[in-house]
Amino acid sequence: MLKTVAASEVELGMFVHKFEGGWFDHPFWKAGFVIEDADRLAAIRESRLRGVVIDTSRGRDVETKAAPCDAPDSAQAAAQPVSRAKRIRQRAVAQVAAPSRTTMAQEVEAAATIAQQARDRLSQTFIAARLGKALDVRKVEPVVSDILASVRRNPQAFSGLMRCKLKHEDVFRHALSVSALMVALADRMRLPPQEVHNCGLAGLLLDIGVNYLPQADHASLGELRHRSERVWRQHVMLGHRVLQNDTDLPQLVLDACLMHHERIDGHGYPQQLTGDEIPMVARMAAICDSFEFLLAGNGTAPGLDPAAAVEALRAQAGAFDEDILAQFVEVVGLYPVGAFVMLQSRKLAMVIDEDRKDPLRPVVQAFYSLDTGERILPHRIVLSECNDNERIVGIADLTGLGLPADAQLRELVFLSAFRSQH
Repeated sequence: MLKTVAASEVELGMFVHKFEGGWFDHPFWKAGFVIEDADRLAAIRESRLRGVVIDTSRGRDVETKAAPCDAPDSAQAAAQPVSRAKRIRQRAVAQVAAPSRTTMAQEVEAAATIAQQARDRLSQTFIAARLGKALDVRKVEPVVSDILASVRRNPQAFSGLMRCKLKHEDVFRHALSVSALMVALADRMRLPPQEVHNCGLAGLLLDIGVNYLPQADHASLGELRHRSERVWRQHVMLGHRVLQNDTDLPQLVLDACLMHHERIDGHGYPQQLTGDEIPMVARMAAICDSFEFLLAGNGTAPGLDPAAAVEALRAQAGAFDEDILAQFVEVVGLYPVGAFVMLQSRKLAMVIDEDRKDPLRPVVQAFYSLDTGERILPHRIVLSECNDNERIVGIADLTGLGLPADAQLRELVFLSAFRSQH
């Protein structure tokens, strides 16, 4: 029998049939398991779920009570998750010292947990900004350590998850995505460890000034940017001003916030700086921030496919530091995770993972045949193992095929690629 209970009512021994909430409302990749340990119980109870659907035919019912003689053990079991939950939150710091590589499938689940916890911390910080309260940047510092640890375990998983998730709170998604790209790029450029961390922090706080714009709490980043260029440009000065009040912030973070819209050719803002007048971190941030904005769209035009966004960046001659842009493309790939591509076999597929040995031949998930004009059973293709029988011939054109909207399709294909592996 299926029954919906509050997350706070969940107990050990219950079978979780379904979660009532979004991906970022809980840290689990899928339902369909018995709650057998205190860590899982604590994670569910501390989640943002509206409810949990349990199957009482496969696990404990909410009304089941322990016998009186078992009361001491029951009390101990209830107290145990609290202390273990604290340890869950503390693991991220230790993860920085554990750079062992993981597969995409393994890291995606960890990335989803990190994203949920990071969203909660950012939410508190951004709400404080909108209310005019002083920022406590130390509250978001652990987010950087979490993201950095994930990126070092697998460079594509966190950014790929952000790219393939439907989420309305694009302010949080943008901040997390840019932070992940910044630490990945800084790692590729072999910057010192503290600078790598600070680049990640800069990515989180680049657009903190958006919270001080008129109607910032009622519009997406794309909508705000489209409404008025004059108003939009104020966010860099507003953000820089509020971050200056935190005397512990490194200059690197302040520079990135103030100058991430400057361009090498002098056509940026707020100071129209050129070339070496722009600090390296701001040149890095300009690329990572622009890439994410191209993916999101601007309120009137839809976002670009990730591969098309890479092409668009490379086409803006003179705008970006060419050396840094080349390293950025090495980080995300010519066909980043989430890109829709057409294969030589006339199948349409989505990139779901990189191939470290052959970046031009990533791992894809095929889902449509142009020859039959129909969807096909989603299946994984490792292009580097196909010899010359299969390859990417270009970015896919999905118009007129009766497929879901790009963002929805991207999430569906991503799910089909990784849910089956858990």
